[in-house]
Amino acid sequence: MLQELDYAKLGTKVKALRLKQGLTQEALAERVHCYTSHVSNIENNHTKVSLNTLLAIANALGTSVDYLISEQYDNPSLALDREILRAVQNCDVATKEKILKIIDVLIQ
Repeated sequence: MLQELDYAKLGTKVKALRLKQGLTQEALAERVHCYTSHVSNIENNHTKVSLNTLLAIANALGTSVDYLISEQYDNPSLALDREILRAVQNCDVATKEKILKIIDVLIQ
């Protein structure tokens, strides 16, 4: 059965990541090379985003397309695993050790 992409969930995720990074819609639009109104329409589910634009948004937000749509997978674990790896890959060893300790505490 073909599953339709939930553009409302996608827009919510894009907006949350944009706000977390302290970006305005205008700043994200500049990075994506589109109009501010298009970013607004994507975030508010007034338009369907093209694959090219989705990829540009993911790159502009430093994330993956996988992560942006991960809540829509039957098993979102793989996308989340990759996003966790992406988040820690550039950390120094001391920071990675701290993160590992926090993870240990959380899963016990």
